[in-house]
Amino acid sequence: MSTKDYLEKDYYKVLGVAKSASQEEIKKSYRKLARKYHPDANKGDADAEERFKEVSEAYDVLSDEKRRKEYDAVRSMPGGFRGQQGGGFPFDLGDLFGQGAGAGTHTGGGAGERIGDLFGGLFGRGGGAGTRTTGARRARRGPDVETDVTLSFARAMNGVTVPIKLTSEAGCNSCRGTGAKAGTVPRVCPSCEGTGHETRNLGSFGFQEPCKECHGRGLVVDDPCPICHGSGRATGTRTIQARIPAGVADGQKIRLKGKGAPGENGGPNGDLYVNIKVKPHHVFGRSGDNLTLTVPVTFPEAALGAEIQVPTFQGQPVTLKLPEGTPNGRKFRVKGRGAPRRDGTKGDLLVTVDVQVPHKLDGDARDALVRLRASCSGEDLRTELVQQARQE
Repeated sequence: MSTKDYLEKDYYKVLGVAKSASQEEIKKSYRKLARKYHPDANKGDADAEERFKEVSEAYDVLSDEKRRKEYDAVRSMPGGFRGQQGGGFPFDLGDLFGQGAGAGTHTGGGAGERIGDLFGGLFGRGGGAGTRTTGARRARRGPDVETDVTLSFARAMNGVTVPIKLTSEAGCNSCRGTGAKAGTVPRVCPSCEGTGHETRNLGSFGFQEPCKECHGRGLVVDDPCPICHGSGRATGTRTIQARIPAGVADGQKIRLKGKGAPGENGGPNGDLYVNIKVKPHHVFGRSGDNLTLTVPVTFPEAALGAEIQVPTFQGQPVTLKLPEGTPNGRKFRVKGRGAPRRDGTKGDLLVTVDVQVPHKLDGDARDALVRLRASCSGEDLRTELVQQARQE
């Protein structure tokens, strides 16, 4: 977490708690908000996903007593470390950190020393003024990763375990993250003496920034690893087995915790978000947890009523009873023959009637329809429609 984040983000406000809130209150508020904005409960909602990340970030800081103390200390300084006309600091320290400034080191006395102590703790590089460290950095959580998985309709309905090949940056296996060629070791940077940073003086204050010679690592590699070229990081490929739950829908996003990119310096892995794409079925469609189906029926079946056989997904056909005078487009519901839900139940099968008009008629059929037309000749279904069309 950068110092700029500490300056600009109000984590108490994000979690909706007071600054004096107890750890139990913070945890209770986090759990409530996490359930509300979790990606699995807000499918396809980018705003909810972003809110979930903000809530998680706030909890990561406030649930850790040490990090919370450092966060409170930063935000309690005059002007939130931002300069004020006629008082406070004569410059904007937030801007300095945005440009890569590191932990502060005291070069004078008083407030400067306290600031140096504070920044040293924030960056995990030791305590107060003049303290030397080995250049160790704070553990950092790995970034989240997104990938797409395309499933057939049947596999999405039944659930499936699929292999997912991921390519991400991690510690180089060849040099074990040192950046040095096998058989050699890095040496301590002579410029920063292994701290990874150097001090820049600004009047009565001193600020630390990454060492220009070792780029903040505290070590210099004379004979770089041929795989990672001295960076200590390399692109690796791994395959994980991801379980896709039954009933997953097209466009749904599934979160696999801890399956994302590896963390740094012992930090946890990020999360993997799997974007689901489902191929359409040639017979069945889907609407939420319900499956949809269009069934053709003849004119006599619709007019006189009938019992027809309707297919179900991977099941035996069911009998659907059509009442007399069933209009084209009418929908019927077959309970429990839809998509699986998380609670083990299923949605319904929604059947739409499509009345078919014959293209060719034999003599008897034509005579019968002529008699039917004659019996209905006194009724014009379009009279009211014509009258309404004439109204202004």
